[in-house]
Amino acid sequence: MAENQSQQSANIQLNKESDLLYRLFRKVVFRILYYLFCLLPLNPKKVLFASDSRTDMSGNFDFVYRELKREKPEYQYRFLLKASTGAPKTYWELSRLAYDLATARFIVVDDFYPIVYPLKIRTGADFIQLWHAVGAFKTFGYSRVGRPGGPDPHSKNHRNYTKAIVSSKNVAKHYAEGFGINEDKVTATGIPRTDVFFDQEYQTNVREALYSKYPFLREKKVIIFAPTFRGDGQQSAYYPLEYLDLKKLYHSLHDEYVFLFKMHPFVKEYWEIPNEYSDFFYDFSGYREINDLLFISDILITDYSSVCFEYALLNKPMIFYSPDVEEYIETRDFYYNYYSFIPGPLVGTMDELIKIIQSSQFDMGKIQSFVEYFFDHTDGKSSKRVVEQLFK
Repeated sequence: MAENQSQQSANIQLNKESDLLYRLFRKVVFRILYYLFCLLPLNPKKVLFASDSRTDMSGNFDFVYRELKREKPEYQYRFLLKASTGAPKTYWELSRLAYDLATARFIVVDDFYPIVYPLKIRTGADFIQLWHAVGAFKTFGYSRVGRPGGPDPHSKNHRNYTKAIVSSKNVAKHYAEGFGINEDKVTATGIPRTDVFFDQEYQTNVREALYSKYPFLREKKVIIFAPTFRGDGQQSAYYPLEYLDLKKLYHSLHDEYVFLFKMHPFVKEYWEIPNEYSDFFYDFSGYREINDLLFISDILITDYSSVCFEYALLNKPMIFYSPDVEEYIETRDFYYNYYSFIPGPLVGTMDELIKIIQSSQFDMGKIQSFVEYFFDHTDGKSSKRVVEQLFK
């Protein structure tokens, strides 16, 4: 017994020492390596894609990468993709990242990427943010200074981007404020992953593939439930389970509809679907590209998620189910007046939600002006504009 306890103590001590060594390498050695590698020539044809929120080339990354391959086949591409900021990078990955960051002409990210922010981007290189969201809805970044979960105003996060993209010049000022950069670094190219909303062949293929794999999607109308998370960030994210009454939804809507959950990736705990409701509720949260699901949907239920921007391009009805809207405004807030901004009815109770769906009383009148304000381009060529304007 004493030997086992001694061995366990030794293992704990080794783990602590290992963790300390890793943190030292990540925070100190990594930066030293970066600045040493900056003594090497900049490679004018190297493009680095780095993300701490995806493990594959999807979203804006995929569209820009494929367009770059067409336009710049001579370029060299490097990738370091991780599922989250908490997913560890190996010593080799950290060393290689330091080298690629120091020598790449273009560094491309699509979300929060903390390891790069303390670094000085070398002259002649571009650090490009292909932010994953569309439009400007709830405040983020330095727009939240002084609010719960907001950043330290002296933080270095985001501030070293040399270029960023937005869907419309109308929101460029909000992104500049959120990132803590000058507005002239923000370009209204449109968002690459929205190109599929103008590609009828792509949409047809996606629908047929989904119908083939999930035949029940063809048999009834489809409701997609895609709310955002509550909490200060990835580690504390949750969705209030009491907001949905599965029994009431089932008995009110199952004859005509199926109901798909598409929960935010940060939310790990939500409803388990009871067997007796399994012909109505389906969990599609693990399906990576929400845009594909929008093509087979009939109604979107959301709250404060930026998915409303993409959905507006389809001119389909959406409902904003927001029982906590006053609290959310107080703690998170928006760039626009939420009540007049949303292009669909606002409801705060399950009964109101069901009534809207059953009566089809959708407010569609705001959708067109909403699209015109938040999209400068509706031509399906945003990926091409990004490459032409940001990768010169």
